[in-house]
Formats: sequence, C-alpha cells, structure tokens
Amino acid sequence: MQRRRRLPQELGVLLVVVIVAVILGAMSPEFRTPGNLSVLLLNGAVVTFLALGQTCVLLTGGIDLSVGSNIALTGVIAAMSMAAGVPWWGAALLAIATGVLVGVFNGVMVHYGRMPPFIVTFATFGITASIPNVLTQAKSVTVTDPMFAFFGRGSVFGIPVPILLVILAALVIWFLLKGTATGTHIYAVGGNKETARLAGINIARTTILVYVISGICAAFGGIITASRLMVGYPTAGSGNEQFYSIAASVVGGVSLFGGVGTVVGAFIGALLIAEVSNGMNVIGVDSYWQPLVIGAIILIGVLLDTNKGGLRGLRQRLLKQQTRPDGQRPPAPPAELASPPPQPPASS
Repeated sequence: MQRRRRLPQELGVLLVVVIVAVILGAMSPEFRTPGNLSVLLLNGAVVTFLALGQTCVLLTGGIDLSVGSNIALTGVIAAMSMAAGVPWWGAALLAIATGVLVGVFNGVMVHYGRMPPFIVTFATFGITASIPNVLTQAKSVTVTDPMFAFFGRGSVFGIPVPILLVILAALVIWFLLKGTATGTHIYAVGGNKETARLAGINIARTTILVYVISGICAAFGGIITASRLMVGYPTAGSGNEQFYSIAASVVGGVSLFGGVGTVVGAFIGALLIAEVSNGMNVIGVDSYWQPLVIGAIILIGVLLDTNKGGLRGLRQRLLKQQTRPDGQRPPAPPAELASPPPQPPASS
C-alpha cells in the first residue's frame, strides 16, 4: 500500500500569502507597485529578524517578550556610541553585544532561576525599556556617522541591505537547526526537557543559547531601525513588533508548546504579517484595527496548534471510512464469534 505524501505545512502558509496578495492587489492598485513592495519588505525585515529569534525560543517551549524593548536599547547604545566617537562598525558590534547580554540574562534567569519564561522576559521588557530613557533622559540621539546608514538604507546589487541581512540570518539559523547537533538539542528540549536531560543534553547551554540568538536578532532589528531613521529613539520597538514576532512564528507553524516548527515557516509567517499590515495601511484601514486583525490571526494559529491532534484523528477516521465504497464501517462480527470459545472443564 502506497503511503500518502504529506505536504509541508509551510506550503499552506505560502498559499495564504499569495491569496492575501491577490485580494489586496485587487482592492488597491497601489499595493502592486514596486515602491510599495520595497516598503513592505523593508518594514517586514525587522519583524522577520524578531520572528527568527522568537522561533528558536519557542522551539524550547519558552517565549521572549523583551524583543521589542531590546530594539530601543540596542539602537540607543549604537547612537550614543557613535556620539562618543566610536566608528559605525564598532557601534554596531556594541549593539550586538548588548543584545547578547540581554539574551544571557534571560536564559540564566529562566534556567537557573527556575522562573517561567513569560515572567522573566516580561520583567526584562520593563528593564530594557527603561534603560534607554534613563540614559538619554527620554530624548532621541542623532546618529553622527553617515556610514551607519548603510545598514538601513544601503543596497547591494540593487537589493536593500536589511533584506540581505535577514535572508543571511534565516540561512544561518536554518542550518543551525537542521544541520547541527545543537539544533537537534533545541528541538529535543522543546519536545521533552526531562527526556533530553536523561539523554545527556546540556539544558542550561541550550536554553541560554536560544535567548542569546533572540537577543542578537533583536539587536539587528535595533541597528536597522536606528540606521533607517539615523536616530536612536528610546521608544523604538514599543509598538507591535514583539506582538507581530510571536504572530509570525505561530502562523508559520511554530508550536507554542515547543519542539515543532521551522525557520522557513516563521519566515513566511513574518511575510504574511508584514503583508497584512502594509495592505491595511495602503487600503486606508485605521491603524488601531491592525492589532485586532493580527490578534485574530494569532488566535486561529494557536487554536489549530492546540487541537492539531484532534484534527489529525478526525482526518484519519474520515480516510478509513473512505476506504469502503459505501462509506460505512465494516459490520460487527456475529455474537457467537465475538464471544470467547468455551473452556474445557478442569480435570479433577
């Protein structure tokens, strides 16, 4: 009997992206213009960076709520560094190092502090949101080095640098998850932490690593944001960025319960979120409707993820019924066959 080939889950999300693009393009010709496509991809680059890091954390069964405020912290650190005389590339490295420190803090508190990731990263969100305001007295910091604009406004062979950076990051994380033992450990920790520990996997190192990856991805988001505006804003990332990063991962098939999901799915999910957000702006929908729509998308994604087992069982039952031409179940055996045969009397 030939087994049915299962289509990749990412293919369904990609189909939704195409359908939404067709609908939005029909509603507004402006959505189809090359200029709007460039804006869509550039705005989606930051969310995609956050979604890539968020995916790694979600795969272990955790969550990172600090990515939005990490954008502000790293962007302000980069701007203040250049104002102090640090070259543009050095400022970028300092911003990435700051993201690493935030990730290490989250990972250490989650593992060694034995606290829920939601509580730890929510607290870190408040801390990292306050530090830029304290450092700048809630004032923006102008970027003084024009070379820093390369990260957000530059292009290579006509392709914007933010898009190249996020594609490179996606390839690196994809290889990490699919081609290395570390990636196997990440999936194993999310699947069953106790089993992973008994198998000899270093839970502490794996947990800290995924939060560091999330911190680095958020730092790149902060660098791109500050570079595009040429200003370090202490309130950058305070909008829907972290909300969208979770939505992109969940819609892309990453389970909130850990152990299931791919980078490709998160990448396509981020594209869908950016597409919906951009399309609503183009067709003139008020901005306060966007969280409602994205929230509904998250709800549907989590609903499907939570009831995946029940849906799979229903599908299998339907397939079994389709094996008979009349669609009925096989008849039950006669009562005399269903009852156990009589036992011989015990010998005295």
